[in-house]
Amino acid sequence: MSDTTYQARRGQIENYFDRTAAAAWATLTSDAPVGRVRATVRAGRDRMRATLLSWLPQDLRGARILDAGCGTGALAVEAARRGAQVVGIDLSPTLVNLARDRLPAALAGQIDLRSGDMLDASLGHFDHVVAMDSIIHYETDDAVNALAQLAQRTSGSIVFTFAPRTPLLAAMISVGRLFPRGDRAPWLEPMAEEKIARLMAQNPSLHAWKGGRTQRISSGFYKSQAMEWTRP
Repeated sequence: MSDTTYQARRGQIENYFDRTAAAAWATLTSDAPVGRVRATVRAGRDRMRATLLSWLPQDLRGARILDAGCGTGALAVEAARRGAQVVGIDLSPTLVNLARDRLPAALAGQIDLRSGDMLDASLGHFDHVVAMDSIIHYETDDAVNALAQLAQRTSGSIVFTFAPRTPLLAAMISVGRLFPRGDRAPWLEPMAEEKIARLMAQNPSLHAWKGGRTQRISSGFYKSQAMEWTRP
């Protein structure tokens, strides 16, 4: 991984979600009314979250889960309801504080919410890692290497999402890049599933891992693909 490109991108993402987009993200991840476009994004994210959770064991009692890029904590809460001990981490302190505010009191002892880098080794080891829409702003090489670092501290599975490389998504991103930088999110970095698989096979840290299920979710402006890696 190019530490320089990863760190630079991480800084852009933190700045955007902690400042520019915090209020909009709080609304999107609530049940407050939203416009038609955001409603499709909300529906797509709900479907994706359900998909990733369905790939984890139904009974998570005794399991330690990392919710990498936890945002406002919806996935962490669902995993905890199934018995998991969850560490939720996000670059945005604002979103993490919102997640704490929304945390059901009955689950407070099962969810540890932190702001910081998902690659922080001090977070410890996990049975499963979930990275929903948290590597979509990184180049493919950096994203795979980030997941490889997580794999070194994971015993069961890693499930994650990426922006699929499609002509429509490429066009949407190109249009988005026309807006002033201060008014837009860090652009998505579309990835090809074949390249992810190739880089995975080439990475020494992932030789004990294999690719599993994949699922694409398309809901209006939300286009995302889930992928599963498992350690046999």
